Amino acid sequence: VQLQASGGGLVQAGGSLGLSCAASGLTFSSYAMAWFRQAPGKEREFVAARRWIGGSTNYADSVKGRFTISRDNAKNTVYLQMNSLKPEDTAVYYCAAGRPITSTITKGRSYDYWGQGTQVTVSS
Repeated sequence: VQLQASGGGLVQAGGSLGLSCAASGLTFSSYAMAWFRQAPGKEREFVAARRWIGGSTNYADSVKGRFTISRDNAKNTVYLQMNSLKPEDTAVYYCAAGRPITSTITKGRSYDYWGQGTQVTVSS
């Protein structure tokens, strides 16, 4: 299984950035897909997830209304559109695939496969 994240970069506060994560080696439509992030000196934290059934989504409170997770099962790809970016969004962003139950969808331990991470830097 491979998850290849891309799309990170440097953006000014208030700007937008889109991340992509292409998956291979798994039945993509049978997995929930999520984004996590880790800032320097901080623990990894949940950002967003989209289930494989019904398409329901979950977001961290810190990104609600600014970030949107979507997926294209035909392309085996999950996306994270990030708008109104803030300096505190600066982190390495990781995509993940798993089959979590509803109560653990925000927990990293619920995901089996992880991408390599892509750096997002938001300047003030």
